[in-house]
Amino acid sequence: MDCQDILRDYNCQGAERYTIHNHFIESVQPLIELIDSLRLIGIDKDIDLPSIAVVGDQSSGKSSVLEALSGVALPRGSGTTTRCPLELKLRKFKNGKWTGTISYSGHRERFDDPLKVDNLVREAQNKLAGNAVGLSDELITLEILSPDVCDLTLIDLPGISPVPVHDQPEDIGDQVKSLILKYIAKSETIILVVVPCNVDVATTEALRMAHDVDPEGYRTLAILTKPDLTDRGAEIDVLNIVQGKVIPPSKGYIIVKCRGQSDINNKIPLSKAMEMEMQFFRNHSYFSSLQNDGKASIQCLADNLTKELVHHIKKSLPYLTEQIHTKLLTVERELKNYDQCPPLEEEKMGPFLSEVIIMEFSDQINELSITGHSKDKNIYALLRPEFKKWDMYLRGTEVSFTAKVYQMIDKYNEMHRGRELLTFSDFCEFESVIKDYVAALRDPAIATLKHIVQNIYIVSKIINDIQSRQEAKVEKRIKEFIDMEQLVFTQDKILQQKLDASNVPQKTGIDYCHENLYDDDDTILNSKGCALLDTRYLVPDRLVLYHEIIYQRLTDYAPMLIILFMLKDAAKILQHQMLEIRNGADVAKLLKEDSERGRRRADLKQHLKRLIQAQELISKRF
Repeated sequence: MDCQDILRDYNCQGAERYTIHNHFIESVQPLIELIDSLRLIGIDKDIDLPSIAVVGDQSSGKSSVLEALSGVALPRGSGTTTRCPLELKLRKFKNGKWTGTISYSGHRERFDDPLKVDNLVREAQNKLAGNAVGLSDELITLEILSPDVCDLTLIDLPGISPVPVHDQPEDIGDQVKSLILKYIAKSETIILVVVPCNVDVATTEALRMAHDVDPEGYRTLAILTKPDLTDRGAEIDVLNIVQGKVIPPSKGYIIVKCRGQSDINNKIPLSKAMEMEMQFFRNHSYFSSLQNDGKASIQCLADNLTKELVHHIKKSLPYLTEQIHTKLLTVERELKNYDQCPPLEEEKMGPFLSEVIIMEFSDQINELSITGHSKDKNIYALLRPEFKKWDMYLRGTEVSFTAKVYQMIDKYNEMHRGRELLTFSDFCEFESVIKDYVAALRDPAIATLKHIVQNIYIVSKIINDIQSRQEAKVEKRIKEFIDMEQLVFTQDKILQQKLDASNVPQKTGIDYCHENLYDDDDTILNSKGCALLDTRYLVPDRLVLYHEIIYQRLTDYAPMLIILFMLKDAAKILQHQMLEIRNGADVAKLLKEDSERGRRRADLKQHLKRLIQAQELISKRF
């Protein structure tokens, strides 16, 4: 149905002149409701949706046009009265009473009094943009169900102001333009530019911005307002503009006459104002032809906008469907990288914790403690070079230890000899050398432990506490073992074996095979045999033999402590705690990911959910 049909309705059907034919309504509503539903689930975060954005310079009559289309009074005044994008959903509700719903930032409020719109929108803007003169890009949605509107969705954007007013920020103009461009730059957006007739159309900022993003004018529909303020003699210029002879956007121009401030002051209702508009154009000596051509009146605008939006939606649907499908595949591929991550749905967290984390992780830990294998790593292969460094360090101390023994012997009489007779030596002096040497090994042993923990054991926060406790146990055992080594003790048989394998006995010049130098078991020297070895010049060689015993004990003991406590016991403790953790645990808190990876996965899940819902919505409706 075009504007000429509407005019015939106006002349012939009285109060029914503004109704749209039922078959047209039936074809319009599903498409517009589809886009609304897609926007409601948030798919516009991922894909640009077809929409109509309303732009205009301040005082261009933009608010009056929206009032005429919606049938409600929107905020007015000097300065920037639209401080947030306002999504205006108009839905024809033939058999119901007027109902309004305003939504923003989690707030949703229904009301049934059209006079509340002004205050509710102002209140919403104050909450989102502050009580001063600031802007916000958060969307306010105003839905109106009424028998007196057509099915249409518009997004009202702040008016463009050349200079700040009423304490506005100096860059308010740039802020407004940036917000407008965010909407009109999208190829899916129809740009509805509002321009007053009493200005030079070519110089209006709103039309210039529309031309910058839509140079061919394929997405731009211009509205001329305030035709009653046209200077005498300038009517021909207005006609030329409407007829596309000046700046010809492909969607053309429509001229409207809405309530002015004097009409508002005189409390002329919107319904009366629309009747006055029709009469104005019908009786105008110049503009009546525009009415006959279907290029004048609010009702013609409403009809054209609805048709443009529906056409735009139909045209965009195939590409929209393709985009959704492509993005769905991309998100699904990326989400495969998070297959082993905790589910976001609380009802699935318990089974995941029990089956995936506790059992699988327990098996992995058990495998690690037995074989050392974990995915593509073998922890023993990582530990062995560290243990070898410890062994090499211990072996390297033999030279310095022997040097200290010789130094002590050389200066024994001058520095260490007590009440003992000449040629007699005090064992305590030799023992002190060993004690000092062993005590000096404590810090390097603990340093080896720390280095292994920091560079080999990479663990999560869940088992960090276990690692810390086990590390403390190893450190305690190392200190204990160093303290034990300072006791200077080994079984006689052990030292005897070292003596037999060394060249110390040969240095005495005695044939051990022919003299009775052993006890009854023929393995350990008796008193006579010990006496032959009890000479000071043999002490260094004998102490080096004892150093070998210390070396053999420590080179194995420190690594064994690390393996036992940091791997074997830690695995058992972790297994036990993982099996017990399900009982009474706050599963949601336990599985909550507080990392960039976790946030990315949550975003992908939400993204996937939106895309699936969008795909289902389109497939159900079409």
